[in-house]
Amino acid sequence: MGIQFGFALQNSNISRIFQTLGANIDEIPILFIAAPITGLLVQPIIGYMSDRTWNKLGRRRPYFLYGALLATASLFIMPHSPYLWMAAGMLWIMDASINVSMEPFRALVGDMLPEKQRTTGFAMQSFFIGVGSVVASAMPWVLTNWMAVSNDAPEGIIPDSVRYSFYFGGAALFSCVLWTIFRTKEYSPEQLAAFEKAESALSAAQLPESHANKRTASQYQQGGTLWLLTGLAASYAVMQLALDKELYILSGGAAVFGLLQLVSGQLKKAARTSNGFFRIIDDIFHMPHAMKQLALVQFFSWFAMFALWIYTIPAVTSFHFGAAGPQDVGYGEGANWAGILFAIFNLVAMMTAIGIPKLAAIFGRKKAHLISLSLGGIGLASFPLISAPELLVVPMIGVGVAWTSILSLPYALLSSAVPAAKMGTYMGIFNFFIVIPQIIAASILGLLVRDLFGGEAIYALVLAGGSFIISGVLTLLVKTGETS
Repeated sequence: MGIQFGFALQNSNISRIFQTLGANIDEIPILFIAAPITGLLVQPIIGYMSDRTWNKLGRRRPYFLYGALLATASLFIMPHSPYLWMAAGMLWIMDASINVSMEPFRALVGDMLPEKQRTTGFAMQSFFIGVGSVVASAMPWVLTNWMAVSNDAPEGIIPDSVRYSFYFGGAALFSCVLWTIFRTKEYSPEQLAAFEKAESALSAAQLPESHANKRTASQYQQGGTLWLLTGLAASYAVMQLALDKELYILSGGAAVFGLLQLVSGQLKKAARTSNGFFRIIDDIFHMPHAMKQLALVQFFSWFAMFALWIYTIPAVTSFHFGAAGPQDVGYGEGANWAGILFAIFNLVAMMTAIGIPKLAAIFGRKKAHLISLSLGGIGLASFPLISAPELLVVPMIGVGVAWTSILSLPYALLSSAVPAAKMGTYMGIFNFFIVIPQIIAASILGLLVRDLFGGEAIYALVLAGGSFIISGVLTLLVKTGETS
């Protein structure tokens, strides 16, 4: 709940902050690149480290504390950013800090619950994510309408309603995380090993340590060379054809992935495979089959969520309130209403979290995920068909159901397919399939809105709706052992 105060404030207000500080609408996606890149770098490292940590605070809880301290400081500083570059930099620090705390929370559910209870466990996590999101998303509106805090400010200045919301969020995040640290006990690595051995349902998911020998040094070097050359060639093409600079993120990412494989190949060749760097890279190439299939499901789900987060405010303020920018009449009202819409879909997510395990029990986890994502997809696709802003509450109900499912069912499916000893590592690697679609979205959504959609942000939400539905259909292809 505490972590979600930070994320919800970010998701519902950062577009507003960026626009206030001078960002154009097609620049917003690239400014959001901090979130996925920091998650890509931080989560697998923290997951690997927390798998191997055991001290007075426990296994996962030390990382809750480290991340909460930095995230709280970032939330207090962010709304005082005087320049766009500073706001983007603070977003980077904030996301890195929140990711340090967030990754172990996923692994904690897998640690603390047997397989049959994990759907309910992740659903309850969704419930408290919803509580934090509802309060944080609605905070600027509440401060403006209930406490007479100013929602307007001179050009280039972040309004008091947003600043005070971030102060509240920072205090709430730190308080909630401290509660978890002091009120939660963790099982020791020895206890977890004993539990896993005793549960026959998990025995088929065991991955022997010898799996690291399956990929040879030459395979790493060949694959790395191919990725590196592809990335460099693509970067050269972007430069020569004078394409949008955002595309360097994709080409550069391919080149970096190639370099990582080349380094892994050298480590393998020198028989230096016991270090964390090699183990994380090697685990990427030896993921359980179900995890590889879930990667596609996650890709389309989180592409849609990224579009929703960055374009809801521009879409609602422009299409439904007729305000092209922060200084236009109606922009502040529209931005606050977008915050209420975020609060509504999170409220729905909170309320439906209790029903997701029941839906999964009736239809199976995969069909339940398809149903939920379809409701969200239809909801987002209907945005241009609705002229009255207050009626946008209806499609946000479907988005809330989808969000509940995204936060619970894929993790329940995944936790049944990986061994307890590597729960943190694989939860961190699984985050790749959350952040990679966001990086791709950050690279291309601005181009699509500008060149394909004529600057109309609302059609990015329609695209997100289609992405939700594709994700739901792909869930049916995941082989997890359940029949539906």
